[in-house]
Amino acid sequence: MAGFDWPVLMRAGMRGLGLSPDAFWALTPAELKLLLGAGSGIAPMGRARLDELVAAFPDRIKGQGE
Repeated sequence: MAGFDWPVLMRAGMRGLGLSPDAFWALTPAELKLLLGAGSGIAPMGRARLDELVAAFPDRIKGQGE
């Protein structure tokens, strides 16, 4: 199991984010990850999700124009 790279995390939190040492050490690892932008990207839509949206919102209303 890999440990935390504290020097890197401390630089990111205190220098990068401008946190005071007290504020840095009061954070949970999950809060620090969030502040550093982890998980902020939106995953691209996969084919399965597209198929779900097409089924939920068809271009035509059933019984009209089919």
